[in-house]
Amino acid sequence: MGIDKNHNITLGIGAEKPADFLRNLFDRAVDAADPMLCVPAALPARPAGRVVVIGAGKASARMAEALESVWDNVEGVVITRYGYARPTRDIEILEAAHPVPDQAGRDATARLLALLDSLGPDDFVVALISGGGSALLIQPAGDITLEEKQQVNAALLASGAPISQMNTLRKHLSRVKGGQLAAAAYPAKMLALMISDIPGDDPAFIASGPTVGDDTTPDDARAILKRWNITPPQSVVDVLAQPTGVLRPDAEALSRVENRIVAAPAQSIAAAQDMAEQAGCHVKDLGDALEGEARDLAVQQAAQAVEISKTLKPGDAPVLLLSGGECTVTRRGDGVGGPNAEFCLSLAVALKGAPGIYALACDTDGVDGAAEVAGAIVSPDTLARAGQLGLDARAELDRNDSHGFFEKLGDQVVPGPTLTNVNDFRAILILPPSD
Repeated sequence: MGIDKNHNITLGIGAEKPADFLRNLFDRAVDAADPMLCVPAALPARPAGRVVVIGAGKASARMAEALESVWDNVEGVVITRYGYARPTRDIEILEAAHPVPDQAGRDATARLLALLDSLGPDDFVVALISGGGSALLIQPAGDITLEEKQQVNAALLASGAPISQMNTLRKHLSRVKGGQLAAAAYPAKMLALMISDIPGDDPAFIASGPTVGDDTTPDDARAILKRWNITPPQSVVDVLAQPTGVLRPDAEALSRVENRIVAAPAQSIAAAQDMAEQAGCHVKDLGDALEGEARDLAVQQAAQAVEISKTLKPGDAPVLLLSGGECTVTRRGDGVGGPNAEFCLSLAVALKGAPGIYALACDTDGVDGAAEVAGAIVSPDTLARAGQLGLDARAELDRNDSHGFFEKLGDQVVPGPTLTNVNDFRAILILPPSD
């Protein structure tokens, strides 16, 4: 391992710039969660008789493609995000909006439910579930209109609420979440394969748990509205004033369901760690389930990185801090951003140009917030280059305009649809002083 005067690093894989090294780590994390690897390995032998495949999420079309690489003679409907469709033989792929649902998602969900109406006890269902399914599986409860559901969803996204609370509320406002999709398939047997984007990997919260029972109540949902200062329309108030369709975990209609997680954030963090250690880095895994405000987590990790940098001497191995999870952004300004880009902008501000510290934060689905951008890269010269462009990093952070900031610097990471989703990936590289 060596570092030249331009901070190009020579590790076990050869010489490359720190930003390129971090991007390669991100790509490795994404590759480790490719449905083409994890779905076939999780499938049993194909059952005899009728097999119906359903699904929803940003990875669901790729999951369907992976299933068809192993099984023939299936039928089904899978809903994915616009631009995330994949070629399939027998499974119909429908596209809809994410993160705020649209009419296409509602129509697609109706078609999926209609397919389940014809099932009997001898049929077999495979449900392909991944992050994003909460917005793509859309059938509002009671008299809630699509427009009202969109309003509540947008308010949730802007509130800073953690994903577990967002999805708890979504379940009680839906006819398909909280085990209700599995109930629609009963008495058929169901295998639900899930790619987790949830801190802690609780299946009940992946895509709001359409195949998983839940012990929460309408009271819990009302408390979430109050906690995050969301004023609901009257139709939402009416739905939450009485028992909802969310099923208890021990419900008979869930008795023939097996839920199995086939890819999770920990696997991707481990893959990146293995790659970095082979390249000569000392890796500290900070956890794959971190939550909280993106800007606050960035301040904490910046302080940790600076303290580590003070201990390094020429010739020491670089230190890499890895973490995953799902941070939130409480919108205060009028800018365009997402949790990963906001993490990077806050990190840059906190680091104040500290030498030898580089970072990347990206969403493994390729979409940070609502933007077609995965995240961004931070370098020691980030603030200096911003100043040359007349950008005030602190002011842009206050506006929540992290995507605009890094776009102007040319430091966005834009991989396009990754066809998987195991949550956020953060890597901070701390280089020792050069000789």
